[in-house]
Amino acid sequence: MRQVIAIDGPSGAGKTTIAKLIAKELGFSYLDTGALYRAVAIELRNRRIGPEDDEDKILDALDHTTVTFDNGSVLLNGRDVSGEIRSTEIDYYSSVFSAKKIVRDFLLDVQRNAALNNDLVVEGRDTATVIFPEAQKKIFMDASVEERAKRRYLQFRSNGLHISMDEARKSIIDRDKRDASRDISPLKMASDAFSIDSSSLSVEQVMDKILDFIRTGH
Repeated sequence: MRQVIAIDGPSGAGKTTIAKLIAKELGFSYLDTGALYRAVAIELRNRRIGPEDDEDKILDALDHTTVTFDNGSVLLNGRDVSGEIRSTEIDYYSSVFSAKKIVRDFLLDVQRNAALNNDLVVEGRDTATVIFPEAQKKIFMDASVEERAKRRYLQFRSNGLHISMDEARKSIIDRDKRDASRDISPLKMASDAFSIDSSSLSVEQVMDKILDFIRTGH
């Protein structure tokens, strides 16, 4: 395994923005694990599979599915689905399906293999606790519910998706509950992670703090 910087945190904490910038600054590759789960959700929904379906049905679908993350693009069975994965429906289903062990097992090697030949900045929910527990640097990003809801609202609006602030806030709260309470790989901060709350910080301030931690260890 090459050098890995693992960034975890709840939805809307700013992980994607910061991870991309850190990767660019350090010359590392970047991996968005959440995008992989969203791609799986698209495939399962396209096959008319729901969270209530039995695991054999889900496993059969996964046996005929390939998901890769290449240079910032998410490929599902060789097709770029980077735009499709950012809908409110897929946001919900990716969270629900990601709670299933067979789905997490399916994507485990996909994620770990990304670090075999590349130094990597990876972000998600369990990258520092499960996927890369031996990562050289671990970071946990957080922000207030109100700030994360605002960011989610603006993200959806910028993608041409209509959502109210109340809907964005409910989405964040529901996602937090699912991520923290699931039996498999629940969202939690690694004991040796550097914690940062980005609620009142600019992107540049968050970058400076994280880069200082990466370079100095504190």
